[in-house]
Amino acid sequence: MTIRPLNDRVLLRRIEPEEVVKGGIIIPDTAKEKPQEAEVIAVGPGRLDDSGKRVPIEVKKGDRVLIGKYSGTDIKIGDEEYVIVREDEILGVIEK
Repeated sequence: MTIRPLNDRVLLRRIEPEEVVKGGIIIPDTAKEKPQEAEVIAVGPGRLDDSGKRVPIEVKKGDRVLIGKYSGTDIKIGDEEYVIVREDEILGVIEK
């Protein structure tokens, strides 16, 4: 199954940060915060401006981005969890 976001929406998969625990303390999943780093899985065609012209989205599939902890709508497809956000909810692109 593939998902194609509409308009200026972007489909993301949150990237879990590497766990470095000092002293052997294990934090349960329920106490962890949502990761703010995500990978772009799919993008929509872009939004329409006031004159009806399509404004393309600046991010592309494969980009790593930063989003707010509680941004977007969480969805689950099969065993995978995704989040759909509007382009303006993306805080920045991580460049290496």
